[in-house]
Amino acid sequence: MPNSQKISQATADSAHAHYSPRLCNDDLAPTRDQNWSWYNIFSFWMSDVHSMGGYVVAASFFTLGLASWQVLLCLLVGICIVQICANLVAKPSQMAGVPYAVICRQAFGVFGANIPAVIRGLIAFAWYGIQTYLAANALMLVSLKFWPALTPLTHASWLGLSQLGWICFGVMWFAQALVFWHGMNAIKRFIDVAGPAVYVVMVALAVWIVYKTGFNGISLTLASKQLSGGQQAWEMITATALVVSYFSGPLLNFGDFSRYGKNMNEIRRGNRWGLPFNFLLFSVVTVVIVSGTQSLFGHMITDPVETVSRVGSDLAVAIGLLTMITATIGINIVANFVSPAFDFSNCSPQKISFRTGGMIAAVGSVLLTPWNLFQSPELIHYTLDVLGAFIGPLFGILLCDFYLIKRGQISVNDLFNDTPKGQYWYRGGFNPKAIGALVPSVLIGLAISFTPSLHAVANFSWFIGVALSAGCYRWIAREDRVSIPQGYGGKVMVQKR
Repeated sequence: MPNSQKISQATADSAHAHYSPRLCNDDLAPTRDQNWSWYNIFSFWMSDVHSMGGYVVAASFFTLGLASWQVLLCLLVGICIVQICANLVAKPSQMAGVPYAVICRQAFGVFGANIPAVIRGLIAFAWYGIQTYLAANALMLVSLKFWPALTPLTHASWLGLSQLGWICFGVMWFAQALVFWHGMNAIKRFIDVAGPAVYVVMVALAVWIVYKTGFNGISLTLASKQLSGGQQAWEMITATALVVSYFSGPLLNFGDFSRYGKNMNEIRRGNRWGLPFNFLLFSVVTVVIVSGTQSLFGHMITDPVETVSRVGSDLAVAIGLLTMITATIGINIVANFVSPAFDFSNCSPQKISFRTGGMIAAVGSVLLTPWNLFQSPELIHYTLDVLGAFIGPLFGILLCDFYLIKRGQISVNDLFNDTPKGQYWYRGGFNPKAIGALVPSVLIGLAISFTPSLHAVANFSWFIGVALSAGCYRWIAREDRVSIPQGYGGKVMVQKR
């Protein structure tokens, strides 16, 4: 069980027997398998960073008109903010051994937690389909390169996707579902391989680029514009904010994975190596590749699939693209499959298991026809911006409640108590104070997203949401602040009755 409070399985099963079936199943109950080491956490972040999206984002920062040292500074500051936030959000879930959706019951109430759970699930819902489509598109390139006879299958289309596109999408959809269906141990083993595998391909691609262009063809500054001092400062602040925003989704539900951590020291070590060190190294390798494409092909290529497809050797192209596909599957599973699995299961534990919750997201992603969504930049921009406006406020309320209101104390039994005697029952299972802090914070975020004159501020919506929701909730719930017990030695208490 969490921390050093080890108890026998029989005792744990007996304790779980007293949990309300409306709030608990085997997937949501406190885990007894807290065996993830720092390397498993490190691999989790590698799977998040080493994706097609991460590649494009890292490369784009070097086109802002900043010097290379300024970009690297922004990346370092932004990723260190992510690291600090990851350590903060990891602690309650690691202590209690429960996923994000369950730990939210402490702030929102045992039933009110369905609000943040569904919001996070819907965000993953959309992104899951888009990432699956990107992986399917890469698979289609590999297929056409080795089997040109498949080209006629790309002519006709149904619901916006060609016949070959449907086949590749189905293959990727099934492959991800297969890994997910085997549970968290299979996911852990998969991401332990997927993240490092991309580094092998990325480094090999960078070596090939340098071999073709020479070191003179590589520049760490990819910008084609000059900025004033004030403009440079603003771009640096914006770039820092974008780094945090990019990781805001998996950061919010990091508790889904930290619950399996051996202890917080292992998690902090994994975050340290998986975020600042890993992200900066990945960014430098990315820039070497992107900069080299400008010298080698006459224009900058920020799509890693296109870059790999231009390598002369067919075998190298196949290996590179398949590795990119593997990386995309990795980030899709950890960021967009596991989260809705727990989130939707939290809504009806006895009817929706971890597997069922994940499959709901998988099936729903097909119904969204994500290729059409992805081909409409304006639609996807507003859809994800609206959903993203919720992430900051949810994050702020969760941390404010745990660290400032509850003072680091958790009553694990009460997380599964659906009676008025439960500590997290509040009012009918909902905490009106948390909801009251969430609503105005989200409305302000939405106003920023839909107001053209505030477009530049939209990049900071996560920070604004965190500050507004945390400040509002801290004031509304000030009378609920828990007193520090006498003799409290700075260690967070987990109350189990």
